[in-house]
Amino acid sequence: MSTEETASDITAGTYRALCKHGYAEVTMEDIAAETDRSKSALHYHYDSKHDLLVSFFDGLLEQFTDRLDAVEGETAHDRLLDLIDTILFPPDDAHPDRQFQTAVLELKAQGPYDEAFRRHLQDHDRTLRTHVEEHLADGVESGEFREDLDIEASADFLVTVFNGAQTRSVAVGRPIEESRETLAAHIDSMIVADGGCE
Repeated sequence: MSTEETASDITAGTYRALCKHGYAEVTMEDIAAETDRSKSALHYHYDSKHDLLVSFFDGLLEQFTDRLDAVEGETAHDRLLDLIDTILFPPDDAHPDRQFQTAVLELKAQGPYDEAFRRHLQDHDRTLRTHVEEHLADGVESGEFREDLDIEASADFLVTVFNGAQTRSVAVGRPIEESRETLAAHIDSMIVADGGCE
């Protein structure tokens, strides 16, 4: 099995194990059971479960960045809405399972205590904020968005709402569709220039 196939097998197995057991309870044995290799084989590639999970979530960041880069739309307004949908409604092959979303929420809770995971979360946050800022800046330049829009503050606000919407969906079951509609309404009322998207 090639190095690429090995990495793919471990990634897929880690995903399945997290869905079944959650972040706190998953073990190297659980992950090995979801792959074509033994626990000792996993330890050949990773010193610990922690190292394996950090690598796994780094891979998720790469996939996430690729999806953000692929956002489409004829206008900045369209691209911003497509970005929202990309974040809130990941495709079927991007780990949408509720069990996995719960495991990710558990990961986020480790941020204050674990430097490696905190760096991952900071990279994720910075990547998302940068993409949002680019779409907002494009909208201001094209005249679609308010000329006086504070791009950095608005991007920071939107990223905060994205995170809150995902957390509420997992933790209390608030439909993500409702959060999406609230965001779209906010953009139209607070960000779009008068007549900017007609």
